[in-house]
Amino acid sequence: MKRRVVITGLGVVTPLGMEVAQLWDAVLAAKSGIKPLSLIDPAPFKVRLAGDIPEFDPGDYCDPKDLKRLDRFTLFAMYAGGKAIEDSGLDISSEDPFRCGVILGSGIGGLAEIEIQVERLLHKGADRVSPLTIPKLMLNAAGGNLSIRYGLRGPNFTVATACASATNAMGDALKYIQYDDADVIVTGGTEAAITAMGLSAFQNMKALSDRNDEPHRASRPFDAARDGFVLSEGAGLLVFEELEHAKSRGARIYAEVLGFGASGDAGHITQPDPAGSGAARAMQNALYNAGLEPAVVDYINAHGTSTPLGDKAETQAMKAVFGAHAYQMAVSSTKGSLGHALGASGGIEMILTALGVYHDMVPPTANLENPDPECDLDYTPLKPASRLINTAMNNSFGFGGHNASIICGKVR
Repeated sequence: MKRRVVITGLGVVTPLGMEVAQLWDAVLAAKSGIKPLSLIDPAPFKVRLAGDIPEFDPGDYCDPKDLKRLDRFTLFAMYAGGKAIEDSGLDISSEDPFRCGVILGSGIGGLAEIEIQVERLLHKGADRVSPLTIPKLMLNAAGGNLSIRYGLRGPNFTVATACASATNAMGDALKYIQYDDADVIVTGGTEAAITAMGLSAFQNMKALSDRNDEPHRASRPFDAARDGFVLSEGAGLLVFEELEHAKSRGARIYAEVLGFGASGDAGHITQPDPAGSGAARAMQNALYNAGLEPAVVDYINAHGTSTPLGDKAETQAMKAVFGAHAYQMAVSSTKGSLGHALGASGGIEMILTALGVYHDMVPPTANLENPDPECDLDYTPLKPASRLINTAMNNSFGFGGHNASIICGKVR
């Protein structure tokens, strides 16, 4: 029999704040964290807006001597992971370290470090490339360093499925606890891809919005005037814990993690299946894994990136899975406020989904002013909606045709 898994800790780094309560209030107010690009010099780029976090400071969640030894995406994870553990109330020193793990997702990893060291190689020679290059840029650096800092010796690995990375990581964390391979896992995702290379590459794919004159209105999921996603950065980490373990220590429980599903499009490397068939299968698989009927889902935090093809395909997928119920449940995309943090987005959005369950509140889709006629579900435009949320789903879809859906709900 599968063990039950709950969420007991939350930690974030986002353009709308680095405290969970601050983020939640800002998202409910449909505020935007998108602004003129400042993390890097905007002059060379056609796209000059982003969800960057130039004010980020890891503070006490990272040893000062390690600041130059860690890439930005790892620093994000150290902060958000530390906050999540603190929020959970866990005393790690009293736990069996082999029963506590770290399973994270990142789509790109240490891109900034790659750029820095390539520059050194080309202009200063091979001998000037840092010996810390590989430990800084590798995708598993965030999870490895987090486990070292907190002595977490259980399952430890990193998932890379582009923008589905964090949700795939959480699905793995769920299963490790369900099948008694761990009691506690710190999971979610982290990403820091707002670099010259990252922005240039996405810009030249024509994937990004270029609404430079109105950055705060650029990310507009499901809106008829959407013109691409907004590149963002950050981290969303959660503590997943076995239910009885959490109860035994009197932990606050935000939500129970009920099921997970994944699929592959096996189609285009960047474009979604227009009918959303792969996305639909991931949602169906999550429902099957959770033992739930579609009609019990009250809310979906959609992937909703603000791209013309993606939003329409996801709408088609939800209609295929939920039928008439698709028009009865609430849906929203919090990327209207936050932009798209790539491999971290699923973790940040799972936090917002769990808070929706905890507070019975549907966060709004910011900037949804003129709905696309082909996106005709209840996308909770502009204002939050108070609603009983017993069961909620979080969707994440990534380049490569990776689809992942995870379900949470009130503890029954």
